[in-house]
Amino acid sequence: MPATAYLTGLGRYLPGEPVANEDVARRLGGVDKRTDGLRARIQRANGIRQRYYALDDEGRTTELNEELAVHALEDALTDRGISASDLGMLACATTQGDLLVPGFASMVHGRLGGGPMQVLTASGVCASSIAALDAAVSKVRLGDHPRAAVVGSELSSRWLHQRRFEGVEDHLDAHFLRWMLSDGAGAAIVEFQPRPDKPSLRVDWVRQVSLAHEHEVCMRAGLDGPTAVAGRTWQDYDDVATAEKAGLLQIRQETAVLDELAAAGLAQFEELVDRGLVDLKKLDHVLCHYSTNAFRDVVFDALSARVPGMDTSRWFSNLETCGNTGAASIFIALEEAWRTGRFTPGDTILLAVPESGRFSFGFAHLTVVEPRRSTT
Repeated sequence: MPATAYLTGLGRYLPGEPVANEDVARRLGGVDKRTDGLRARIQRANGIRQRYYALDDEGRTTELNEELAVHALEDALTDRGISASDLGMLACATTQGDLLVPGFASMVHGRLGGGPMQVLTASGVCASSIAALDAAVSKVRLGDHPRAAVVGSELSSRWLHQRRFEGVEDHLDAHFLRWMLSDGAGAAIVEFQPRPDKPSLRVDWVRQVSLAHEHEVCMRAGLDGPTAVAGRTWQDYDDVATAEKAGLLQIRQETAVLDELAAAGLAQFEELVDRGLVDLKKLDHVLCHYSTNAFRDVVFDALSARVPGMDTSRWFSNLETCGNTGAASIFIALEEAWRTGRFTPGDTILLAVPESGRFSFGFAHLTVVEPRRSTT
């Protein structure tokens, strides 16, 4: 039989209490008339009603990104009923770890504990979660490890506080993400066989694609424009303070090209359908990461044109209640859908993650399977 991998445990961690729209400015700062107007407009567009921050009311970081990741991993391990010492591999995805060096996965492993294991840091933006999943699934399928863990974790709030914007050239593209991003982590356990006591999620395939050869940078930090030029990155300034004052440490989004991102993502989805990897008539659930409900509406309209009468209730997202947690988002959504009984054996699930960084897309197809039958 062909080697297969299964998701057998899921976990998540959202720090602190939920922060409603009206309380975001108090947590992040920025209550002047112009800033407050931008915040209200952006929040209306993205549809997020609450989110979570590892940040107190004084703007102090309360937990490390690696701690968020470990909390989610421990939740997934508990869900599966195993310990960190049972893992052979740890694949971690994040946009920005706590340190410049060493890699994020090494720091997460050090805090998680367990035994010797292979570690991998998948850096990027949102789709790095699918890259980490792909790596773990591949190693399990090869037989290198019977069990692996995957985690996506983000702590963006410390870059969104008002102090990062004071005395810095005002960029609307930085405000766009400031009122959208939030903190959290989601994790999954990957094994070579289904769990014996509960259903599991068989990983049918994982696909990743970059269209960077066709597009300039869309979401960035550390660069003063969409094109990288030697001598003009944040590391080339005389000191970090000067680079920060120039706005290079702000996370910025080229909002003018987001329609192109949506169109490119739909084209990649259509290609999966045309290749027979996705059967729209038999697809039971779609979990798609998106930063704003406006993207969801664009996708719905396009799919409805191809499949008249398509039932949009198949789509699940917790963007409105958990916020945009980047690389963690897809696992946080999968965990909630799983925990709340949305899936039943035989159901098929598509995970879709567009990444605006430089136009990357990640997809995974799952099937819910019954518990493993005992051979004794």
